[in-house]
Amino acid sequence: MNQIVIMGRLTRDPELRHTQSNTPVASFSLAVDRRFSGKDGERQTDFIDVVAWRQTGEFVSKYFIKGQMCLVSGSLQIRDWTDKDGNKRRTAEVIADNVYFTESKKSREQSLGRTEPQGGFGGASSYSTPVVGSDFEELDLDEGDLPF
Repeated sequence: MNQIVIMGRLTRDPELRHTQSNTPVASFSLAVDRRFSGKDGERQTDFIDVVAWRQTGEFVSKYFIKGQMCLVSGSLQIRDWTDKDGNKRRTAEVIADNVYFTESKKSREQSLGRTEPQGGFGGASSYSTPVVGSDFEELDLDEGDLPF
């Protein structure tokens, strides 16, 4: 069984592209802390490449930005390729089945060191309030108002 779950912060805004057959694909990288500290007492961090296809890729590129914490579940893929100099390379990446928000809007703004202006952070791949009629809606509640 090939199943992986990772949680970390985006190291850059997701990049949305389309294949020749117009299939959306987003790529991004997560900084994921290891469970244990190294010999020097410092926490080690792995930078893991993630690829999200179709609706998941569109979702990620629309609602996630650099620095935001998220959880990705999917599978590990090892891919062999040849670089421009003819050298054989091997890449490991996570193919995302699902990507989840792991922090509230308030804590996201605090961790990014800014508050969200009315139209979002700006830019094509920045976080913005979901469009009316989409499957996701931003709730403007204080976390203390939640019933659980």
